[in-house]
Amino acid sequence: MTAVSLRRVLLCTLAGGVAWGIWSTIINMAILAPKYAIAQKSGVMLAQPRYPLFVGYWFVMLFILTYILTWAYVSVRPAFGPGPLTALRVGFLMGFMCGFPLSLTLATWAPFSRSITVWWLMDLWVGSMIATMVSAWLYKEA
Repeated sequence: MTAVSLRRVLLCTLAGGVAWGIWSTIINMAILAPKYAIAQKSGVMLAQPRYPLFVGYWFVMLFILTYILTWAYVSVRPAFGPGPLTALRVGFLMGFMCGFPLSLTLATWAPFSRSITVWWLMDLWVGSMIATMVSAWLYKEA
């Protein structure tokens, strides 16, 4: 069994987290900002966050999720082989797991546009795949 390099996992997490952060920023600032404004103006979404440091919390969460994804990728490499296909599988499955259930619930019950929840799903699902692919590209055995 090959040893896992914690230092390498952390480096890969940093790179994958930055990539996911960029993706998330594009989704929320370029695509969803106008939809947020409409939802806030109509009163179905808060104009100010309950947690003033939410944006910081969000990016910390993305790095934590990227760390988990990187460990999952490193863990399944021996069974499925290293490379982009394995990374894509891990990102696809775990991204679906972290994004779909809540997005489905919100799309069903929240009074704001379903397009917001679809883009939140894409933020988490595609972001997971991007983060895992970047991490996998950088990861080398210890």
